[in-house]
Amino acid sequence: MRGARGSLVVSRAVVAALVAVAAAGAEPQPGERPPPRPERTAADRLAAAQRLRAAYRRPPATWPAPHVDPGVAWRELGLLPQVVHPGHNPHNAAKAELGRLLFHDRRLSRDGTLACVSCHAPDQGWADGGAPGRPPGRGPRRNTPTIRNAAFQPSLFWDGRVDSLERQAEEALVEADEMAADPGRVVEFLGRSPGYRELFERAFPGRPIEFRAVTEALACFERTVVGGRSRFDAFLRGEVDALSDAELLGLDLFRREARCLNCHHGPTFSDGRFHDLGLSFFGRPREDVGRYAVTRDAADMGRFRTPSLRDVTRTEPLTHAGMFRLSGMLRMYDAGMATLRPQPYQRQAALFPRKSPLLKPLGLNRQDLADLAAFLGSLEEPRDAEPPPRLPDVEGPAVSAVD
Repeated sequence: MRGARGSLVVSRAVVAALVAVAAAGAEPQPGERPPPRPERTAADRLAAAQRLRAAYRRPPATWPAPHVDPGVAWRELGLLPQVVHPGHNPHNAAKAELGRLLFHDRRLSRDGTLACVSCHAPDQGWADGGAPGRPPGRGPRRNTPTIRNAAFQPSLFWDGRVDSLERQAEEALVEADEMAADPGRVVEFLGRSPGYRELFERAFPGRPIEFRAVTEALACFERTVVGGRSRFDAFLRGEVDALSDAELLGLDLFRREARCLNCHHGPTFSDGRFHDLGLSFFGRPREDVGRYAVTRDAADMGRFRTPSLRDVTRTEPLTHAGMFRLSGMLRMYDAGMATLRPQPYQRQAALFPRKSPLLKPLGLNRQDLADLAAFLGSLEEPRDAEPPPRLPDVEGPAVSAVD
């Protein structure tokens, strides 16, 4: 099927084919791929869930030892911390409210049709729910990441090319493939609005309206978009019945046999690092070199930032390419993901991507995959049905859409 932007979202049949490719190319070799482990009876599942409920009702520091590879600097799952606003852009309520209005204002974009909220909708998990399009003649477009909990990420965008929400906001505003805003026009437009002038004075007393203040206000608002209201958070706070038996079994799988904690750990369910999942399409029309475009380090070819799994069920489709629904993604991980095989002319290529060694075939069964999906569903936040705010009026002629 096709997403809202016209790009292919992988169907069940295509996922099955990709799983077969992954099985054929994964390490260890196909003959060593473990078969699905036996399924449990209903009685065995109930007994296992009861044992786990007793184990996981204790503080996280005493939970069963996780399955992580040597050298992985993992952190235990937990509650989100308080947001720390940077000293150069401290929080105040007026600034956050100004940022919220700017976030919803399509008039900032060059043609007046696109706002930040167009791609980061509150009721879509602060993403857009659509697969990314790829305009002819342009580079690969990527799936829209959520901005929820972006305040906790050490770098932003799939390739980590910026290290602050201020820079993220600036790029989204001025990038030709996004809002294509002209900073001078934005400042002139806002200056013609009595309402915006008053808001800027409250947010930035004694400071003129300038483009940097726009990005600071947007970043200040985005740092208020945080989670922590999921059923898993309630479980961590001591509500031992907040998770079902299937979700508890999935939590234990996530931390142990499914090996998810190697990359998706800590309160954000992300290590903030970059990994190759075998989805770079290297040497093919859909090629996306990922982190390499930023660092020019051959080791970064095909690597992308680990996304948070909080609210993952609201931010489908998944991966930088927007190819998978959750069930397909879990089947791909179970198979060890796809392994690209170099063509004869590529075998000596220094830039040929290498899949992360943390990815291995798992041998999970259907119950396991269903339990993992159930646990990930417990990370879902209540839906934010935020009504569009009333935006300040602007005096004088509208800003021209074109030169």
